Amino acid sequence: MNRKLLKKTLEPRLEEAKSGKRAVLFLDAAHFVFNAYLGFLWCFSRLFVKAPAGRKRFSVLGALDAITHELLMITTDTYINSQTICDLLWKITRYYADIPITVILDNARYQRCALVQELAESLNIELLYLPTYSPNLNLIERLWKFIKKQCLYSKYYQDFTGFKKAISKCLSETHTIHKKELASLLTLKFQTFEKTHIMNV
Repeated sequence: MNRKLLKKTLEPRLEEAKSGKRAVLFLDAAHFVFNAYLGFLWCFSRLFVKAPAGRKRFSVLGALDAITHELLMITTDTYINSQTICDLLWKITRYYADIPITVILDNARYQRCALVQELAESLNIELLYLPTYSPNLNLIERLWKFIKKQCLYSKYYQDFTGFKKAISKCLSETHTIHKKELASLLTLKFQTFEKTHIMNV
C-alpha cells in the first residue's frame, strides 16, 4: 500500500511541485510536553538529573513545503482540533494563492471530519490522507525529530516559558541557521516497509 501510494499519488504531485506547478505540503501536529527528554546517559554511580515537573504542553500544527522547506504553523498551549486545522488551511491558501495545493496528512479524526474536508474543497485544496501508521511517508515527522534533538534531548528548562521559547526559536531558524542541515534530512526519499513480516512471539 505504501509503495503504491508513493508511486501513483505522491511522486506525480511532487514532480509538479518541483517544476513550480503545484504546492505540496506535509501537515502534522507535534505536542511537546514539558517533561524530561533524555538523550544518552552512562555513569558508574547514581546520578540525579534535573527534570521539569508537570504535564504542560506546547502544541505546534505545521505544514512543511516539500520543496522549499518553508514552514507555516499555528502554536497553542492547549490542544489541536479541527478548527485549528481549518485556520492553517486558510493560512496555506493565502500563502499559495496562484497554484494548485495538495496537503498530505494522516488519519487523525479531527483532520478527516466534515468541517475540514468541506473547507478544503471550498478553498480548492486537495487533501491526501496517508494510510494508517505511515509516519515514514510524512516528511514533517523528520522535522519534529530534528527539533527534539536540537533543543529538547538532554536539556533542562527551569520553566515552561523557557521551554516554549527554545522550541519557537528553533522552529524560526529552520529556514536560516538550520537550512543546510535540514536540506539533507528533508529529501524526498521515503522508506517503505512492504516486505516486513510480523512474527508471533
